[in-house]
Amino acid sequence: MRHVVGIDAGGTKTVGLLADEEGTVVAEARAGGANLQTHGELQVEKVFDEILEALGAGHSADAVCVGIAGVDRPRDETVIRSVLRRLGHRDRARVVNDAVIALVAGAPARHGIVVLAGTGSIVHGQDPGGRTARAGGYGYLLADEGSAYWLGHQALRAAVRAADGRGPETLLGALVLDALGAASVPDLVPRVYERSVARFEVAALAALVQEAADRGDVLGAGLLDEAASELALGVQAVARRLSFRDDVFPVVLAGGAFKACPGLIGRLEGRVDLPGAPPAQLEGEPARGAVALARELLR
Repeated sequence: MRHVVGIDAGGTKTVGLLADEEGTVVAEARAGGANLQTHGELQVEKVFDEILEALGAGHSADAVCVGIAGVDRPRDETVIRSVLRRLGHRDRARVVNDAVIALVAGAPARHGIVVLAGTGSIVHGQDPGGRTARAGGYGYLLADEGSAYWLGHQALRAAVRAADGRGPETLLGALVLDALGAASVPDLVPRVYERSVARFEVAALAALVQEAADRGDVLGAGLLDEAASELALGVQAVARRLSFRDDVFPVVLAGGAFKACPGLIGRLEGRVDLPGAPPAQLEGEPARGAVALARELLR
């Protein structure tokens, strides 16, 4: 029996699955984030090595597929393939954006649209004719609206604006200060700048937006509305560039932002405005999509 490895590498965490050639998962491993753009090549290699070692795969896997955030240019793919070669996987290796494996995991027919909102965000789609399109996914400085990092950053800014009197009073002020161990907004300065708060720490603050909204905070609810609107714009933009029969296709929701902020789901459903494309949250790990793509390499 041959075996394959599917890896889902995101900005905050990496999940690896070892499966037999029939697709049955026999082992699972988890490690830290492995985004090439933000973590660098050496950290990505370290995380992949940890995953393969924990899976007991090493050099024994017959095929590997990696879905990794921040890999969209030929040079990026070359770097990841070099990492895999150094780890003993020269042949039968596939490298794709992590949105691709999330779509495969959530839409077995391989066509539809996926909204991947984790530390970053991207909307990716493929139609029955094999054409693909995307919106967003260019990193937190260019286009990650609706992501957990975006929500966490907005929560930070809301806390500061409220303290200054430039913005409305909000529960996010106290929630953010408590989460970051600061007594006041001025105490945030060394925490954020001098100690360089990590992107995953900012992304973790997204859950506070949901908590504030649940407690009746108008600003928290407004941030969820804005995030859902931005993600819905991405879905509509991708759908316009693709061709689906009878305009019926799945919209898969994946990523940690939907888990941290479940209120995003209903808000997004109300804004997508595509009657034949009801959004549904992905059940199971996106890494299962990587397993499916790795199995194709065995044929």
